[in-house]
Amino acid sequence: MTLFKQVIDETYLTTPEAKELLADVETERALDEDREMRYELARAIEHVNRFSALEAEESRELVEELLELEKVDEASAYKIVDLLPEDRDELRTVFAQGRYTLSGEELDEVLDVVVKYV
Repeated sequence: MTLFKQVIDETYLTTPEAKELLADVETERALDEDREMRYELARAIEHVNRFSALEAEESRELVEELLELEKVDEASAYKIVDLLPEDRDELRTVFAQGRYTLSGEELDEVLDVVVKYV
């Protein structure tokens, strides 16, 4: 017997947004004494708590601002928000798998937006 899984919907989330959602789940689980938190859920909560540098609202604002830039697509915007690159080399890693590379000026334009939030 083969099981197939199908993606029905896909939504990008920043780490701070995931942290906000997981905090709700954690609270809900804490209220139900009979319900144990699964290992994967506990690890996910630990991860977002450790690596979430911005508040959820700030992260959404940064994504929107990045999407206004010509060369930044949605997936790249979310990666940038999660990584908060500090220099051109760190930012280049976001675009390394892309179809095009950004010029130094374009990289600096992205970094100028990021620096306003860190």
